[in-house]
Amino acid sequence: MTFIGFLIIPFLVLLAAALIVSIRGEKNNMQNNINAKYAFYYLLSLAALIFTAVSVQMIVFGIIDRTVADAIAFNSYDGVDSRLRFAISALFIAGPIYYFLSRLIIKGLRKKELEIESPLRRWLTYLIILVAAVIILGVLVSVINNFLSGEMTSRFILKAASMLVMAAAVFSYYFYDMKRQTVEKKDRVITLFGWISAALVLAVFVSAWFFVESPATARAKRLDSILMNNIFQLENSVNTYYSQYGRLPASLDEIKNSDDVYYDSRVETDPETGERIVYRVDGDNKFSFCATFRTASESQAMERRPYGDNKDHDAGYDCVQGAFWGRDDIKGGPATPAVPVSTSETVE
Repeated sequence: MTFIGFLIIPFLVLLAAALIVSIRGEKNNMQNNINAKYAFYYLLSLAALIFTAVSVQMIVFGIIDRTVADAIAFNSYDGVDSRLRFAISALFIAGPIYYFLSRLIIKGLRKKELEIESPLRRWLTYLIILVAAVIILGVLVSVINNFLSGEMTSRFILKAASMLVMAAAVFSYYFYDMKRQTVEKKDRVITLFGWISAALVLAVFVSAWFFVESPATARAKRLDSILMNNIFQLENSVNTYYSQYGRLPASLDEIKNSDDVYYDSRVETDPETGERIVYRVDGDNKFSFCATFRTASESQAMERRPYGDNKDHDAGYDCVQGAFWGRDDIKGGPATPAVPVSTSETVE
């Protein structure tokens, strides 16, 4: 959505110009009020159209990313899921608003409240076409850039085709609307556009739910992520204790009572249930943490953890191995993480 932010300034300039030209010369106060009302309808429908079109595009791209696997995918599993959630939320709000406002505009044309040759209608319709064209061009540039950067050809073809279909639908509707000279009570072309586009938007909206996690699952994963972050902080405290005393602590309370190691008591429990994380010494320089996890870890969704330690776990009560950073030959010395060096790089 950052790209849309760059449209704000030219949008405001064009808006000011459109309103000045459309209202200038109108001496009837009632006509000015009608112009203001339909200017509001057009501008709000423009905003709703942007959110609707971008949301549909995000959902279609997300479904393509999920169904067409790519070994060098640029976006993580979690990133796709986050975009799908945002798109569903935006489409749920913006879609009905766009179709409701479009219906109000069409009713105004039929009632002759808004003249079909009105400068206001022409300026704002062309403004909608311009903004839609800029957004579609921007997305197509991004799709082609990803293809040139190595994205799979099948992904590129599907994404480009979906954008061309969307562009054809938007431009066909508004150019037809601008070219018609009369407003019939039931324009079959306008009606057909409305029903087909609404059906496609609804189909995309429903399809998205088959590729996104449920709110309950998303909450469970976020709580597990916080729980894992707490475990990592406890792991740091254990390693710091080892660097100070040359041995592993027998319990978390031993770290807490130490004056030489920073220890945050808030990270020793589950963020929701308050159940305490169990610290366990498994042997010489081996330790682990046990807790009740809500979901099983997914390797494709895990973030890259420091020093290659992903700490995979199953749902339910499970233990994860702690990463030991100490060195047996330097007791009491500073903890030195073993950072892997890529074999493709030369260390000078």
